[in-house]
Amino acid sequence: MSAPEDKAAGKLWDGALDAQHAFGDLDGYRPALLGVHDAFDDTTTYRAELSARVDEPVLSGDPVLQRDLQLPDSWWQDLTGALEKVSAVATERVAVRQQYMDRAIPEFPGIPAPAVTCWTSAHADLHWANVTAPLKVLDWEGWGRAPEGFDGATLYACTLLQPDTAARVRAAFPVLGSPAGLAAEATVCAQLLQTVARGDNLVLEAQLRNWAEELRHR
Repeated sequence: MSAPEDKAAGKLWDGALDAQHAFGDLDGYRPALLGVHDAFDDTTTYRAELSARVDEPVLSGDPVLQRDLQLPDSWWQDLTGALEKVSAVATERVAVRQQYMDRAIPEFPGIPAPAVTCWTSAHADLHWANVTAPLKVLDWEGWGRAPEGFDGATLYACTLLQPDTAARVRAAFPVLGSPAGLAAEATVCAQLLQTVARGDNLVLEAQLRNWAEELRHR
């Protein structure tokens, strides 16, 4: 990574290091951060990070799943178990801000921002290009506090083109569809509909609008 010297700080800059301090290798489900080296050149700061090698390929080359996956029950148990450990860790890092929810949820899904019943720590970027089988969860720079169910809602959103796997995500994360998970689902739906408005993730537009309609009737 590189950044101007006065910008070399903050959530994304320190995310991997903070994750190592908070989780270690997460019982083998997170590549351990083995070393960090900072260097300086005039007004620029550089950071190199060395993580444990991951031999398994990611499950998708794209965050949005393009094919159905048949993963064993043990994989889903490993994933939910690892995320439960993450959720139990206290942090001051923020992945989702209430101010964003208050503005974006009415604008994009078109509902009032639901009350958050529980804030927990989340990976906050859980998609199919960040997981392997056997399970490793990659890319931890954005982790922090988010509404309960946020990781499950993110993975679900990235699975909307594959109904069978999407149903398996919902089965693995029963908070989805519940009152406790509404804030997370509405937030993720808002985030992705916002990207659609910018011309990205257009392949998901119809499914996201159907999801927003479902949320409006919850």
